[in-house]
Amino acid sequence: MRGLVGRRQRVLRVRHVQHAMAVAETARARDEADGLARNIERLTKVRSELFETQGMATGASFAAMQELATRLEQAGRQLDGALYDAKRKVEAKEGMTLAANREKEIATRLKDRARADLEAWRETKLAALPRYRRMQREGDV
Repeated sequence: MRGLVGRRQRVLRVRHVQHAMAVAETARARDEADGLARNIERLTKVRSELFETQGMATGASFAAMQELATRLEQAGRQLDGALYDAKRKVEAKEGMTLAANREKEIATRLKDRARADLEAWRETKLAALPRYRRMQREGDV
């Protein structure tokens, strides 16, 4: 019986570590997605500020700004794709976290049940002892 409780305790420790790792991976994926979102915002801001020039602009500088705006737009589209992938990764990691949490809760319940069974077994064993042995064990003699 004690072996069962020990095994369940080990399983619970493993499940706890798995849950902690899943939470850490989810947080890392969220940070990555947030970083991509911030980069998209910065690109959008830079692109919008590109044409806010004061005074007159030459044709060459306007063409250079147009080229830069096109490249910024293309980079933004690429980051949109990366952000979509990062959000999908976050959703997958959250699913793994939920599964790990469920497994951890199951292991906790199994450990508690094994501990209760061990305690009931001990009580039954103690009740089965003859009266004089019980008194000796409890220290009443």
